[in-house]
Amino acid sequence: MDNATYSYVNDCTPLTNCKSGRKAGGSTVVNMSHAGKKPPNDYLVWSLCNTLYVNFCCLGFMALIYSIKARDQKTLGDMRAAQECSDKAKWYNILASGWNLLIPLLLLGLLVLLLVHLGSSEGTFDFFGEDGFQSFMKLFSR
Repeated sequence: MDNATYSYVNDCTPLTNCKSGRKAGGSTVVNMSHAGKKPPNDYLVWSLCNTLYVNFCCLGFMALIYSIKARDQKTLGDMRAAQECSDKAKWYNILASGWNLLIPLLLLGLLVLLLVHLGSSEGTFDFFGEDGFQSFMKLFSR
């Protein structure tokens, strides 16, 4: 259908003079440069979890900053800057998650090694028994 086939009762359009007639419509340009690409992920929830949990060396906080920057750039339409901030947030999250998992695992390993050492040094070691604490303290007083 063409605009010329419509019949308008009133030629008055908003914000125009009623005496002006309708003009033929021009062409419309639609920018489709980013239509096929998925917008970058901002990793905001992951960053928030890393910030609230252990947060070793403020890695989770740095990830949170870059996640917010990525979301802001995505909102502004700058997909290149959003992708850069998203990549930085991702790597800070990976480092923070690694540290958040590594530290408790190391502490658990040290506790297991301590209990194995205590159990093997005197045959059977009753760590939670009546004389357990005194035996435990004897190990460190040698």
